Amino acid sequence: MKLSICTDSLGNLPFEKMLDTVCELGVEGVEMTVGGWSSAPHINADELLDSDAKRRQFLQAIESRGLGIAALNVSGNPLDPGALGAKHKADTEKTIQLAGLLGVKKIVMMSGLPPASAEDRIPNWITYTVSWPPTLKDCLDYQWNDVAIPYWQGLVSRAKECGVEKFALENFSSMLVWNPETLFRLRDAVGPMVGLNLDPSHLLWMGADPIASARALGDAIHHVHGKDARLERGKVDVNGLLEFKPVEDVANRAWNYVAVGCGQDLQWWKEFFSVVRMMGYNDWVSLEMEDLTMSVEAGIKTSVSALQQSISR
Repeated sequence: MKLSICTDSLGNLPFEKMLDTVCELGVEGVEMTVGGWSSAPHINADELLDSDAKRRQFLQAIESRGLGIAALNVSGNPLDPGALGAKHKADTEKTIQLAGLLGVKKIVMMSGLPPASAEDRIPNWITYTVSWPPTLKDCLDYQWNDVAIPYWQGLVSRAKECGVEKFALENFSSMLVWNPETLFRLRDAVGPMVGLNLDPSHLLWMGADPIASARALGDAIHHVHGKDARLERGKVDVNGLLEFKPVEDVANRAWNYVAVGCGQDLQWWKEFFSVVRMMGYNDWVSLEMEDLTMSVEAGIKTSVSALQQSISR
């Protein structure tokens, strides 16, 4: 495995300074954000799509430093029925085209989340459908069969035309694909080009065991994010795992995203990466730093140190 970093974590730095900082950290690659919810601080997709010379300059800046491109990232909600979804669809199309022109084989993104019916205008994350109300099952069937699967069938075909080989869908909340089971529902419908971006931080706060998830996924692991979460003692015990407070309210939340090693210890991370490697994955691990309990610089350095000690080389 090789260590990369999601470039939004260094979004305050200009492109070449960001690359220099990545090298100084001892990180080997970059996961470049192209659009979606990201402002894409280091990529002008339209400029790169229009100019072969600009693409050569872009690649030269990365490769001359001995770095690789782990993936292009376009995380957003392309299934939103409004203007946001239209933008994210367009960003996804640009990312697929750009990946083909740059020779990047993997795109990291999210599955998207539609509304619960054709009449609704707001995406709806449905997580409870045992028996009541019975309409929820119909809503889920609409989301999957009428919206998500047709969209992804078309996206897979388009990606193949451009030479993209893998989609890695982050198991993020408020998305149709948020765990291994939902990943396999989409993968079974559209093919093995679609796999998971295994992000243990989300599984941890949802109450899952990411090590068990890795075993269940097998060769459906297409990418890994090095990101940790901590269930906060005395908070999660009272109110459970569902959390509505803003991520900035770290002192009062039941759980928080934290630097790698500040939630699970290094022994846990070593086992996690060992099992991921056993399942056949031997590719990039991208640090995504979203710890608001410390500075960005401290969080990145803490996480890089922990990941360098624990990933399976």
